[in-house]
Amino acid sequence: MNILLEQGWSEIDSRLVKNYVLPNFIEAVNFINLVALEAENINHHPDIKLYNYKNVRLILTTKSKGKITKKDILLAKSIDNVFESMKVF
Repeated sequence: MNILLEQGWSEIDSRLVKNYVLPNFIEAVNFINLVALEAENINHHPDIKLYNYKNVRLILTTKSKGKITKKDILLAKSIDNVFESMKVF
């Protein structure tokens, strides 16, 4: 998990939290849709907030366990990969 913290994730109240800034609204929504597909693939769903038209905040936790689990770590890594693959701007 230390590597996630080094890559911008924060641990807040037993949750992994990270903010992403996209170039515009369309790219932010596209990012959210790609995250949704990744979440469905591993059957683990984050809380997602779109704010200020191009900022996306992701919050990961395993609600049934009340803590961060391997699924959260796996999804966080996958989300970072999605974001990196979008970096053409």
